[in-house]
Amino acid sequence: MTLVPITVGAVFAILGALAERVASVWPPDEAQGRTFGWRTALLAILSGLAAAGITARSELPWWATAVYLALLALLLLLTATDLEQRRLPHLVLDPLIVGAAVFVPFNPAVRPLDALIGAGAAVAFLGALALVVRGGLALGDLYLVAPIGLMLGWPVIFTSLFAAAFLAAGASLVLLVSRRVGMRSYIPFGPFLVGGAVLALLTDDRVLNVVR
Repeated sequence: MTLVPITVGAVFAILGALAERVASVWPPDEAQGRTFGWRTALLAILSGLAAAGITARSELPWWATAVYLALLALLLLLTATDLEQRRLPHLVLDPLIVGAAVFVPFNPAVRPLDALIGAGAAVAFLGALALVVRGGLALGDLYLVAPIGLMLGWPVIFTSLFAAAFLAAGASLVLLVSRRVGMRSYIPFGPFLVGGAVLALLTDDRVLNVVR
């Protein structure tokens, strides 16, 4: 691994920790003001590894990789906020949606039509799932999956969604066995959507490559 991915990873480790700290105090109406703990350290480590891996894997021009990393930074803040407060605030969601949409015509890794199909398919799939699993998904999850679909495009978005489903199932099982949650407890799905997107970026050979 070269110096650039290591440097980017270190920066994002700091950003991950800062995102978790921000989520503990903002938005203030639901913030609990938690002190530094294992969640802060874990999010910092995972953020650093994700950013370093994406940077190392990317075969895109530097500016396109930088856009993906900027969108990742917003996804990290949303992840931390959803974990802490069970919400995805529009103050962060809206810039993510706008940024992903503006990037569509210029993204060398995803054709515009594939980006639109990816976003539409993701929203339709989660929307249908929300009708079946009552209370299992929030409206914010639909807002979140749309820019992820734009970033990954079709058909990679389904790699992301399946990865998110497996992550959610595994985490839920661990929490149930450890009695941290009950059968009726609400577990936010946003962090798993972000985790699935990161896994797709790190493992799927159809992303982070120039296709046009």
